[in-house]
Amino acid sequence: MKRALAAAFLLVGLALIASAAQAQTGTARGKVVDADNKPVVDAKVLIEFQGGINRKFETKTNKKGEWMQVGMQPGPYKFTASKEGYQPGVVDNFKINLGDPTEVPLFKLQTAAAAANAPGGPMDQLRKAFQAAVELQNANKLDEAEAAYKAILQTNPDVPEVHLNLGNVLATKKDNANAEAEFQKALELRPGYTDAMTQLTRLYQSTGQTDKAAALVDQMGTVNPQDPRAQYNRGVFLMQNGKTEDAAKAFEAATAADPNMADAWYWLGSQDLNLGKNDEAIKAYEKYLSLNPQNAQQVQAATGIVAALKKKK
Repeated sequence: MKRALAAAFLLVGLALIASAAQAQTGTARGKVVDADNKPVVDAKVLIEFQGGINRKFETKTNKKGEWMQVGMQPGPYKFTASKEGYQPGVVDNFKINLGDPTEVPLFKLQTAAAAANAPGGPMDQLRKAFQAAVELQNANKLDEAEAAYKAILQTNPDVPEVHLNLGNVLATKKDNANAEAEFQKALELRPGYTDAMTQLTRLYQSTGQTDKAAALVDQMGTVNPQDPRAQYNRGVFLMQNGKTEDAAKAFEAATAADPNMADAWYWLGSQDLNLGKNDEAIKAYEKYLSLNPQNAQQVQAATGIVAALKKKK
């Protein structure tokens, strides 16, 4: 009997010790959700003590996005919630108390893409820097525009639009070798990039490299058969080089890809006219005029040509 009583007292003593130990620690709990307030399951929550002792905890959220950590020394902590595909969330210098669980502020995680595009995010900063460079270029402040585009490329080297615009600035400054390199880089980053192919063709043409320009124009038509701008630019090059029949085919391809491309109809009409295809020329010019074009000189020319051709019938 004495033995049983002694054991009972021992158990009570142990319980009291355990209770006292629990009273010296705190508990933290919280929740992790996404931008739509839906639970983020299996998000990792890293908990780092900031009270002078290097102590860490790590836990995960459940199906409800909830998490809890017990056995924490009271004091300030840094909480970091993270999951692949999301931008991490941080609650810093948050104090955990003894006793009842302390509610940590809600973690609301954005996807990495949303965070990048958010105001002040990397994509937002890139857009603003790019727009500022474009404005300098449009104002013909070429040295400043060149410096602005190069500054962007230091942190964002793989943006084809930046290489394209820098190439245009350099071409305007007659820095042809470096302009060519920028256009080539834009094409390397985005194979078949119509604007880069067009600008490179113009550079080759302006520097007397007609064979390279012709080869690139043929490539443009092959790589981008359904791109109306590629076909239109190809038609303009062929027209300027006296290849009327080939130019007509390119303009036909442009109008097939985009029936509302007014200028393609205008130049198709001019090529048909040069080829003696008067009925086709009338149809092309009338289609052009039906699209309410804004080029007054071309409208006047098309109207006059249609009237003259119809008189001949």
